[in-house]
Amino acid sequence: MEKIPQTKQKLDYKKTFLIGFGFLASSALWAVYNAYVPLILNEKLSQVDFIMQRGILGVLVGFIMTFDNIFGVIFQPLFGRLSDRTHSRFGKRRIYLLIGMPISALLFILIPMAETVVVMMLCIILFNFVMSTWRSPVVALMPDLTPPALRSEGNAVINLMGGVGTFLGMVSGMFLTQVLGIEDGLMGRMIVFTFTSVVVLVSLLIVMLKVKEPDNRLRNVADRRMAEEEEAKALAEARAAEKKKFKDLRLPREKKVSLLFMLVGLFFVFNGSETIQTYFTTFATTELNVSEFMATLLMGVFALSLMIFAVPAGKLGQKIGRKKTILIGLAGALILFLLFFATRKIEGFLWVMIVIALIGGGACVALVNINTLPIVLEIGTEEQIGAFTGYYYTATFTASIVAPILMGAIFDVTTQPGGMGYWSLFIYSPIAFLLAFLCILFVRHGETENPDALAPDDEVA
Repeated sequence: MEKIPQTKQKLDYKKTFLIGFGFLASSALWAVYNAYVPLILNEKLSQVDFIMQRGILGVLVGFIMTFDNIFGVIFQPLFGRLSDRTHSRFGKRRIYLLIGMPISALLFILIPMAETVVVMMLCIILFNFVMSTWRSPVVALMPDLTPPALRSEGNAVINLMGGVGTFLGMVSGMFLTQVLGIEDGLMGRMIVFTFTSVVVLVSLLIVMLKVKEPDNRLRNVADRRMAEEEEAKALAEARAAEKKKFKDLRLPREKKVSLLFMLVGLFFVFNGSETIQTYFTTFATTELNVSEFMATLLMGVFALSLMIFAVPAGKLGQKIGRKKTILIGLAGALILFLLFFATRKIEGFLWVMIVIALIGGGACVALVNINTLPIVLEIGTEEQIGAFTGYYYTATFTASIVAPILMGAIFDVTTQPGGMGYWSLFIYSPIAFLLAFLCILFVRHGETENPDALAPDDEVA
C-alpha cells in the first residue's frame, strides 16, 4: 500500500458564500424587524388607553418582541431534527427554505400595512411561526457541506453574509426612501419592508439554483415504505427528544459540563446583545433625538463592522482557539458599552463615542458570534448537527425571550422623571456580557482537535 498523499483542507469559499444567501435573507428580515417593529408597537399601543393608564407599555412591547424567540424555542429544535431526516429531491434542508421563505416575505410586507392592532398582531404571530420553520435548516446547511475543521472559517463567511443582509435591510431601504424623498412614516416603512422581502426572494432563488444538495429520496417502493415507517418513527423520536432531559444526552460527562456552560454562556451573551438590537432604534430616537432612518443608519454602521470583521474573526478562532476569541470579544464589548455610558454627558464627545462603540462593538460581536455555533456543534457528533443547532438556538432564543421583557420592565421604571431612561441599556448589557464571560471560562471542549487537519487527495492501492 503506497502512502496516501495528504493536503491541507481548504474552505470552498464560492460554495460557502452561496450557502450564505439563506442566512443573508434571515438576517435582513430580523434586522428590519428589530429596528422598526418596536417603533410600530410603541406607536400603535400608545393609542390604547388601557395600556397607558397602567404604565405597562414597555413590558408589553418587550413581550411582543419575544414572540419570535418563543416560537424559536418551541419549533426550531423540532424542525432542525426533522430536517436531519427529511428526504426530498431538493435534499434535506432546502425544501424548508423553498416553502418558508416566500411565505415569510409576504407576511413581512403586511406588518407595517396593518391598520389595527389585531391585524398587526396576527401578521406578527404568523410571520414568527413561519420563520421558525426554516431557521435551523438554513443554519445547518453550512456544516452539512463543510468539514468540521473548517466550520469556524465557514461560519465566518456565513456571518459575513448575514452582515450583508443586515446592512441591506437597514441602510439600502433607508437610502431608497431618501432618494424618493419620503420621510419617516407609513410609506417609508412600507418601502423598507418591501425592499427587504425582495432581498429574501432573490436570495432564495440563488440558493435553490446554485447550492446543490443530493436528491436523497428513496427510489423503489419497498424503500419508500421503509422510509415512511422511518419518518413516522423519526417524528415520534423528535417529539420525545424535545422532552428529553439534559442528563440523558449521549455524551461523556465532561462534554455535558462544557455544553451546559456553553449554553448558559450563550444565554447571557444574547441577553446583552438582544436588548441592544431590540431597543437601539427606540433609544436613538428618544435619547439622541434622531429620526427613524438615522437610527437604522447607526445600526447599519454596526452591521457593516460586523460584516467586515466576520472572516478575520473566523480565522482568529482557528489560529488562537475559539474560546479565547470569544472571551476577547466579550471583554471588548463590555468595556466599550461601559465607556459609552460613562462618557455620555461629556460635551462634544457623545457622537465620537457612539461611532467608536458601534464600530468596535461590531468587531467584538463578530469575534463572539462567529465562534459560538462551531463550539456547540463540535461538542456533538456529525449525526447530531441539526439537533445541536437546535440546542444552540434554544439557548439563544430563551435569552431573547427573557431580555426584552425584563428590559421593558426596567424602562417602565427608568423612563419616569429623574430616571436614566433608555440609557439603562448600557448598564444591563455589560452585566450580561460579564456573566457570559465567566461561563465561557469553564468550557473545556468544542475546539477542533486538529485545526490543520489533513485530508487525502485520493487513495492509491
